[in-house]
Amino acid sequence: MTLGQIQQGLGEFPFPVSSDLSEALEDYLRLLERWNKTYNLTGILSVERMVTHHLMDSLSIVPLIDGAHIADVGTGAGLPGIPLALHFPEKHFTLIDSNGKKIRFLTQAKIALGLNNVTIVQERMELVRDQFDQVVCRALAPLDELAKSCAHLMASNGTLLAMKSGDHEPLSAAAPLQVKCQTPLHVPMLKEDRVVVTLAHKTSS
Repeated sequence: MTLGQIQQGLGEFPFPVSSDLSEALEDYLRLLERWNKTYNLTGILSVERMVTHHLMDSLSIVPLIDGAHIADVGTGAGLPGIPLALHFPEKHFTLIDSNGKKIRFLTQAKIALGLNNVTIVQERMELVRDQFDQVVCRALAPLDELAKSCAHLMASNGTLLAMKSGDHEPLSAAAPLQVKCQTPLHVPMLKEDRVVVTLAHKTSS
């Protein structure tokens, strides 16, 4: 059922996907399910819910990915970074997390899935010194906190894509970044509101 569910979800997106993406996503999901039993990588235990809440949710931002080098901060089990890396083999993704057991899983997933376009970094995001075209995160933290933690990771014309629920908190005027736009997301088979808040460096007036 899992492969069919993945294929159904991919078919609902408004963008084309490669013919082998569904099988690669299934391989990733099976690996996540197996490791999750021991390492508690995600609180979602049902494979069916992993398809909607992890895979489809991650891929819903595909139309907004336009950079060549993207960082996924607080990636956890590789979400949204690994599904995005599978979809965009021509782009490079740096997955950042400070949790050792999650880094071990990511390392295994990179090998198992043949993800040559992925770099894994075990570090707190505040201490990473590289800069990226885009920074993505499935944003559990408030926007102000994300702006403060991630601004230094963004190139001068870079953006931060914060994936949030529909009723997220506003960004304060004191934050080091500004809201560029807010985009509603279509997540196949998920009846919850999702948006991406795109943040950019403040421009001098």
